[in-house]
Amino acid sequence: MYHSPMPKTIEPATLQFRDGVPYSAAYGDVYHSADGGVGQARHVFLQGCGLPAAWAGRTVFSVLETGFGTGLNFLATWAAWRADPVRCARLHFCSVEKHPFSADDLVRLHAQWPEFAELAAELATNWPPPLPGFHRIALDGGRVQLTLMLGDAVDCLPQLAARIDAFYLDGFAPDRNAD
Repeated sequence: MYHSPMPKTIEPATLQFRDGVPYSAAYGDVYHSADGGVGQARHVFLQGCGLPAAWAGRTVFSVLETGFGTGLNFLATWAAWRADPVRCARLHFCSVEKHPFSADDLVRLHAQWPEFAELAAELATNWPPPLPGFHRIALDGGRVQLTLMLGDAVDCLPQLAARIDAFYLDGFAPDRNAD
C-alpha cells in the first residue's frame, strides 16, 4: 500500500466553539461531548484502559492516542498519573495530530479546565512549532514524555517504534472524518 510522504507544512486547527464546546468546522464535529470533556476523558479513555491500575508498579507505561486535539485526554492522563501514589516511574504518551492548535489557542482552550492549570501551563511552554514530524516533549522533570506526531496518522504511525500499553482511539466521528 502506498502512503504519501509526510507533508512539508502543517495546517493548524482553527479555534472555534459551538454552544461552548470546542468545534472543528473542517470536520463538522465537536472535540468532546457537550456534557463535560473531563468526565468523558476519564470515563472513556482512562477507565476504558483500566487506568490508573494498569500502570501500578510498572517502570514505564506508554499510551498511544490517535488524535491529540485539545490535549484534554493527555492532561487528564497526566493528572491521574501524578495523583496516583503507586504510579509507574515514567509515563510515555504518544499522540498523532494532523491539525494541531497553536500554543495560544491551547492556552485559551485549557483555561476551561482550571484543575489542569499547572500541567497546561507546562505543556504550553513546551509546545512545538507547527512542523511535520515527531516532537519529543519532556515534562514533569522528564518523568512524562509526550511524543507528538504532527501529520496524518497513516504517515506517522508506521514510523513509530514503541511498546504501547494502552490505546486511546480518539478522533472525530467516522461519518465526519472517515480517515
